[in-house]
Amino acid sequence: MHEYLRAVGFSEIENKEQLNFLLQMTEESYQGERTSGNRNGVDFSERKKEFAPGMGIILRGEYDENENYRRDYYFPYFQGKQEKLYDSVTVERHAEKESYAGVCDDLSLGVSIIFYVQNVADLLNEKRLNQLSSCAVTLRFTGLSVSGKVLLPVIKGMTEEENSDAVLQRTKLIQAARDGDEEAIENLTLEDMDIYSMISRRIANEDVFSIVSTYFMPYGVECDHYSILGEILECKQVENSLTEEQIYVLTVESHDLIFEVCINQKDLLGEPQVGRRFKGVIWLQGEMIFHP
Repeated sequence: MHEYLRAVGFSEIENKEQLNFLLQMTEESYQGERTSGNRNGVDFSERKKEFAPGMGIILRGEYDENENYRRDYYFPYFQGKQEKLYDSVTVERHAEKESYAGVCDDLSLGVSIIFYVQNVADLLNEKRLNQLSSCAVTLRFTGLSVSGKVLLPVIKGMTEEENSDAVLQRTKLIQAARDGDEEAIENLTLEDMDIYSMISRRIANEDVFSIVSTYFMPYGVECDHYSILGEILECKQVENSLTEEQIYVLTVESHDLIFEVCINQKDLLGEPQVGRRFKGVIWLQGEMIFHP
């Protein structure tokens, strides 16, 4: 069973019989389907069933020569609304099945982001038409979490405007450093040394989470899993229509990256409110919106 089923409200599924019932329901009463030809020349299909607003189960499979549908695998999904344009996104197929990982550089984070592609049928159609390898797309990032907690906010040393200016300046420095600007590389190195020195002084008397307000970093051995800490900008609660389990949908800002996280009420420690912070591990998904 998929570890992140509980994130979309299926925490009580305990055996294969219950899982097969859920997948059969999804297969027979799906609410949307996208198809495309895959690299083997057969019709690839994505069937989607929503159990709460913007979240549910996606089945992926193929149609045989007699137009009979054959389910290959499934995964829980969560669709977000926060969009961000990236100049270059690269996609690579996973070795064992028709699923894809996307990679993009986010200069505000200073690292490459690896995510699980939600809409593979759209991707395959785009690849067939345009021989896609790397292109500019709009991404909607979302995170599914099975473990998280709410932290209190910290006092900010800069105003929103000052923080935006600082992020913009650092983004420009990172871009210049990637282009080989030695002065930018030196400035970034000195800045990192100053930050390290400041943390070393304060950590003796303060908790680390009063010093570090946000972070976004890889977690474990799976490339699309991240440990995050970010400010909660919006919070709402939705209900799984089948299980009636309550799910929190949090809009989180981490290092100038804004995206949504869904987590089962049972798995979140604390009461989420706007201004507080979310700390947890997420499975990062991304919906790719292609531009003509």
